[in-house]
Amino acid sequence: MSADLERLLNEPTCSVNRNKSKKDKMKKCAKPVPGAAAGGCAFDGAQIVLVPIADAAHLVHGPATCAGLSWGNRGTLNRHGDFHRLGFSTDVSETDIIFGGEEKVTKMCERIAEDYNPSAIFVYLTCVTAMTGEDIDTWCDRVRRKTGIPVIPVNSPGFIGSKNLGNKLAGDALAKYVIGTKEPENPTPHDINIIGEYNIAGELWQVEPLFRELGINLAGRITGNARYEDIASAHRSRLSVVSCSRALLSLARRLEEDYGIPWLEGSFYGMGQTGRTLIQIAEMLGDADLIERTEQLIMRKEEEMSEKLRPYIEKLHGKKVMVYTGGVKSWSVIHQLEELGMEVIGTSTRKSTDGDIERIERAFEGTDKVLMPKGDGRKILALMEENGADLLLAGGRNMYTAMKARIPFVDVNQERIRAFAGYDGMLVLAECLVNTLESPVFDLARSEDPWKEGAK
Repeated sequence: MSADLERLLNEPTCSVNRNKSKKDKMKKCAKPVPGAAAGGCAFDGAQIVLVPIADAAHLVHGPATCAGLSWGNRGTLNRHGDFHRLGFSTDVSETDIIFGGEEKVTKMCERIAEDYNPSAIFVYLTCVTAMTGEDIDTWCDRVRRKTGIPVIPVNSPGFIGSKNLGNKLAGDALAKYVIGTKEPENPTPHDINIIGEYNIAGELWQVEPLFRELGINLAGRITGNARYEDIASAHRSRLSVVSCSRALLSLARRLEEDYGIPWLEGSFYGMGQTGRTLIQIAEMLGDADLIERTEQLIMRKEEEMSEKLRPYIEKLHGKKVMVYTGGVKSWSVIHQLEELGMEVIGTSTRKSTDGDIERIERAFEGTDKVLMPKGDGRKILALMEENGADLLLAGGRNMYTAMKARIPFVDVNQERIRAFAGYDGMLVLAECLVNTLESPVFDLARSEDPWKEGAK
C-alpha cells in the first residue's frame, strides 16, 4: 500500500508536475499532513468515485459510523440500480479488532451476494481496520472465487489523506481490478470513456443527448449513471475524457499506458467550454465528418440558447456574485456566470489543486478579484459587502450564512437538486439565479420590524 501511495502522489501527466523543474519533480506532490482529512477524508473520496456504480453493492469494513459518512449526502443519480441508496457495513466491534474481521467480511459478502445479487461488491478498508492490519485483498479474492461475483478491495483508510487522494485510490482500484475484465458486446469506432462525471442531479443526462446526436457512444461512464460491466470493458474505448476531475488524471494515464487510449481534459459547464470539449473529442476521434457535424451542432445549440437566455441575461447583466465552493467548481462556474453577464467578485480556492488555482488566476488575470484560500462566514459576508455583491453561490454549508445575512443564495455543491451542465444546464442555472434574486422573500426579510417606530 505504501508503494501505491507513493505512485499516486507522483502523477506525471498533471500539468503542475509537467511544469516543474527536474529538481522539483523529485519532491513529488505534497504528502498529507495532520488536518488534511478535515472536510473530507480519503475514504470519503473513494466513495464519491465508486458509490455511483449503483448496480454494485458497497460494503464498508469499519465502524457503522463510517458507513454513515457518505451515505445519502450526494445527489448522484443512476438508472441502472439503486445500491447507492443502501448502506452495508461490517460494524466492527472490539471483538473484531482483537480477533480480526475476516469471518465478518466473508459472511457479509456472501449474504449480500445471496440476498441482493449485485453485479459486484466493493469492500472498503477504513481507519480502524487498516490500523489492525486487515488483509481485505486476500479475503475479497476468496469470496470472489466462492460466490462467482467480482469482489473488489478498496484500500482507503481515511487517515492517509484528503478526499482528493481518496478519488485517486478509487481510480487505482478500478484500474487494478475492474477495467479490462470484460469485453464489450457491440464496440463502435466512436466509443469513449467519460471520467470524473458523477451525474450529480442528472448533469450527465444533460450532456448525453449531445453525444447521441453526434453518434458518439459513452461506453465507459466513470462513474456517473454507471453499470459495472460497462466500466469493466472500458479498455476498448477509443478516447477518455476527463471531466473536471484532476484527481482521476492518473486513471486516464493508466488507460493510455496499458491500452493505448488517448485522453483529454474537458468541461461541460458553460456554452464555451461545452463547445470546446465537444470539438476536441471529435478531433481526437479523427473523423472529418464528425468534426463537421459537431461544429454544426455547436453553432445551432449556441444560437438556440442565446435566444432562450436573452431575457435572463437582461436581468442578470451587471449583477455581482461571490463564489465560495471548492475544487474544480471554484473555476468552472466562473465561465458560466460570466456568459450570463454576471460579475464574479471572487472565488474560493479551498480544496482546489494547484492546477485549479492556475485556471482561476488565468480567469482573473489583470483584475483585483479575490482568491479566498479559506474563509469563515464573517469573512465571506465582509467581502460581499465591500464589493456590493448581490448573490452568494456556494455549498450547502454556507446556506445559513446567507440566510442570517438575508442575501440570495444558490447551492452548487454535491447536495444540489438542479443540474447545471451542458447547454440545457445554462438555462436551468439562469432560471435559478433570476428566481433567487427576484424572490419577494428578500424584500420581506430586509424590511424593518413592523412594530418599530417609523417602520413602513
